[in-house]
Amino acid sequence: MTSVGVQEPPRYRYRAATTDGGMVEGVLQAASREQAVEHLRRQQLVPVTVDLTTPDASSGRGLGLLRGGSRRDLALWTRTLATLLAAGAPMDRALAVARTQVSHPGVAAAADDIRRRVVAGTSVGDAMRAHPEVFAPMHAAMIDAGEATGALDRACELLADYLDEDSAWREQLQTALLYPVLMSLVATLGTLVLLLVVVPRFSSLLSDLGGTLPLSTRVLVAVGTAVAQWWWLLLVGAVLVVAGGSAWLSTPAVRAALHAKRLSWPVIGDFERALATARFTRGLGVLLDGGLPLLSAWRLAQGGVTNVAIAAGLRRAADDVGRGVPVATATSSVLSPLASQLLAIGEESGQLAALALRAAATHERAVQRTLRVATGLIEPTLIVVFGGIVGLVALAMLQAIYAVNAGLT
Repeated sequence: MTSVGVQEPPRYRYRAATTDGGMVEGVLQAASREQAVEHLRRQQLVPVTVDLTTPDASSGRGLGLLRGGSRRDLALWTRTLATLLAAGAPMDRALAVARTQVSHPGVAAAADDIRRRVVAGTSVGDAMRAHPEVFAPMHAAMIDAGEATGALDRACELLADYLDEDSAWREQLQTALLYPVLMSLVATLGTLVLLLVVVPRFSSLLSDLGGTLPLSTRVLVAVGTAVAQWWWLLLVGAVLVVAGGSAWLSTPAVRAALHAKRLSWPVIGDFERALATARFTRGLGVLLDGGLPLLSAWRLAQGGVTNVAIAAGLRRAADDVGRGVPVATATSSVLSPLASQLLAIGEESGQLAALALRAAATHERAVQRTLRVATGLIEPTLIVVFGGIVGLVALAMLQAIYAVNAGLT
């Protein structure tokens, strides 16, 4: 069974001067501040500041900061490195070839600097920690475990698989959300065209014919006139509401309360818990498979959970597991019942990594099914809403035509 007694060394954020007068920043792991300073000096760096980071600060970066093409480049760099190391290529050559496979400026700059540092004698994991904007703590920890066990190629391969899965998962979420957003934009644009173009011209034509327009038509014309004359005020108001709401929701207390409340909502709560469970168990399984001890892997994997309430629950669960509490008991109120039981069986059988990955795959499929159902419901809902708006406009116009005809006869 995977060891649970090994605690992850603390992390220190440093700022140091190089021999040519430049400045570098990064994060490294050390048993104490003195060891962190000595580690920097061995790299021919002059420490300026070396400060202990909080656990939340390090884990809050999640399992990766990059997006889109940069994530794909990072995965490609990692997989190329794994392939070359497995083929027996020396580290310097493997890093040089892997660098040629990436085009994203951020990943390319980090790859160049990692190669320079490794040639100068720095470990690959420590070189990665110098670029926290590209490599999350999970990456450096996996590489450290691979170097310590002599299986660096295996660690890189696991990381590349994880990054590929993560990129594909994020793309599926974005694609699922893209269609409803486009439908909403089209519906909004169509409504504005009716209010600002069609209705004013139609009401002007009927007014020229004489007669009194019915109430529904007058209300519709008034709304169109207000939007045409005061659109800038409406836009400013919308921006202020969005900005104020975002600022309010970003405060830690409000955000934590909202995330906790959201878990009790119908459908949304189950979806968010399944998503968080999938993210956590996927990271946990990969890290355990890479050779990290349970508590270290647990704390790194929980960085991929965006729900504040679930992340706090996972932190408490990690403390309980460290005190010897069974995994199923510690996670019973945080993760889904299925995930808790799979992790418990894995803990008992010594297959925690494999069953964590199985739990991740199961919950990812559940999330995908929920997304398909949701997007399938959103389309007819938007059609009904837009059709209702068009129907109200058409009804108001027909009432106006009947009223004018009645006045002319």
